[in-house]
Amino acid sequence: MSKDEDILTAKDVMSRPVVTVREDESVVKVAQLMESHRIGGVIVVDERNNPVGIVTERDLATRVVAKNLQPANVKVSEVMSKPLAMIDGETSIREAARRMSKLEIRRLAVMSKGELVGIITSKDILNVTPALIDILWEKSRLRSEEPLRTQNRLAGYCDRCGIWSDGLMHYDGQYYCEDCISDIEEESKPH
Repeated sequence: MSKDEDILTAKDVMSRPVVTVREDESVVKVAQLMESHRIGGVIVVDERNNPVGIVTERDLATRVVAKNLQPANVKVSEVMSKPLAMIDGETSIREAARRMSKLEIRRLAVMSKGELVGIITSKDILNVTPALIDILWEKSRLRSEEPLRTQNRLAGYCDRCGIWSDGLMHYDGQYYCEDCISDIEEESKPH
């Protein structure tokens, strides 16, 4: 992949193994899994272990608690969100974030060759974002250290020697003619 933001894929940052629950279980089981694994969503699987939905904290709050239902009497299949939003493991985290935003969700099931291999959450993406920002900042800084002669030029008086030039170059908040830039480049070379 050519773009820096596309270096990391869903499979690089996803959580695994995936915590799952069967659709015929009660929501009490889901709540217990969320509590013991410290997660906010559990993937729902059918009898063949195929992913069919997800139950999130929001699902429990809006579909069980808000309706004052008894959790032990409510089946996972009654409250799960479906269809399950999925993404291929080779998809960039940038695209995963876009998809979450578009669908207004915080979790995507990660698939590889038709198999559930993980789950990527907005938290997983946020956890790697500072490192990506650092990489992009460093790359930007390195680009700004390109030879001064390749940068945009202006006409005006050199801030160092005061001579008019049609080829002033900006450097460190000042504008310099070609001769002065040559001197500055020479002075900044390691000796």
